[in-house]
Amino acid sequence: MDNIGKPHAVCIPFPAQGHMTPMLSMAKLLHSSGFHITFVNTEFNHRRLLRSHDNDLASFPDFKFMTIPDGIPDSDDVSTRDLPSLCQSTIENCLPHFRRLLYSLQSSYPEIPKVTCIISDASMSFSLDVAKEIGVPCAFFRFCSACAFMAYLHYRKLLEKGLFPLRDAAQLHNGYLDTAVDWIPGLKHLRLKDFPSFNRTTDKNDIMFNCVMSHMDRAPMASAIILNTFDELEQEVLATMVPILPPIYTIGPLPMLLEQVPTTPIKSLSLNLWKEQPDCLEWLEGKKLQSVVYVNFGSLTTVTNEQLTEFAWGLANSEYAFMWIIRPDLVRGDSAKLPAEFLEATKDRGLIASWCKQETVLRHPAIGVFLTQWVEFNIGECMRCCADVVLAILC
Repeated sequence: MDNIGKPHAVCIPFPAQGHMTPMLSMAKLLHSSGFHITFVNTEFNHRRLLRSHDNDLASFPDFKFMTIPDGIPDSDDVSTRDLPSLCQSTIENCLPHFRRLLYSLQSSYPEIPKVTCIISDASMSFSLDVAKEIGVPCAFFRFCSACAFMAYLHYRKLLEKGLFPLRDAAQLHNGYLDTAVDWIPGLKHLRLKDFPSFNRTTDKNDIMFNCVMSHMDRAPMASAIILNTFDELEQEVLATMVPILPPIYTIGPLPMLLEQVPTTPIKSLSLNLWKEQPDCLEWLEGKKLQSVVYVNFGSLTTVTNEQLTEFAWGLANSEYAFMWIIRPDLVRGDSAKLPAEFLEATKDRGLIASWCKQETVLRHPAIGVFLTQWVEFNIGECMRCCADVVLAILC
């Protein structure tokens, strides 16, 4: 098909690793079906991508990377922004620049097709405004489970029913979070502590809770909702979502769907904000079947040095082989300092790396346990791998 005659999807993820990776998979699927793709990163993340890819971020005639300013100055070299600041930055800065980019795509690039749709992370809901202005549909893409999406949809109800915010910090530990929430269709036996944890605060103006609530309030205005799940897994909750949302498309697990796409240079694209360490896969070779614990808390979670040490001795005392991903910015305000005694005790059965190609690692037969933080965001990866999944609650 001639490039000008192709449908053209603009994909815009929330600017965090765990959002960019599934959106890239979504873009690859669309491209394999004949779409021209424009993938939009923030300038801050684009600079990081260039560093992690040795200034070689491939682009193709029908798969382009473009950027929008994000309000983060060039001088800010902090590799991970804290999540509230990141949300605030996208809300305050991205809309006018995204609008300018879309109008430019429609008028200033005769060699590419006109934009026909926007695939937007639900946390970038300003995209709805631009889609309406230029007259194209805008689908919200969420890579979490349908259960998590439904819980997010009811954040405003938590506020209206007086279940948010907490009265005081004691309610975090006195059993209050066991309060039953039995009024959300499709979600049985739910308790307050089962909600995505942004509701665990005493501050009514908490940035994260209010950002999520405002974005999810706009979900019914989208042209479609795309979820990284499948009907057989979450049939009951999906059925309750149909009457209150636009058409819902379940396309998960994404990694398994992507395996069906023919191998091309575009399929091999990655958007890792940290440089991958190739020795991770080499280290796994020769390990026994399902004998390794893989630990990765994702791209945004931070811990204290005390928590890091506690996890370290937990791994040491398990006596299992382990691969532990410790980002350079994992420890809040400091560099990771692991006890020398821990390093000595585990030197023959542990690998510590700064980043890896997670989808490939999880598919390796040596991985037996996946210890992570954001399990709702890893549903596709977890379904694809054969490992047991352990969720660490770090809040």
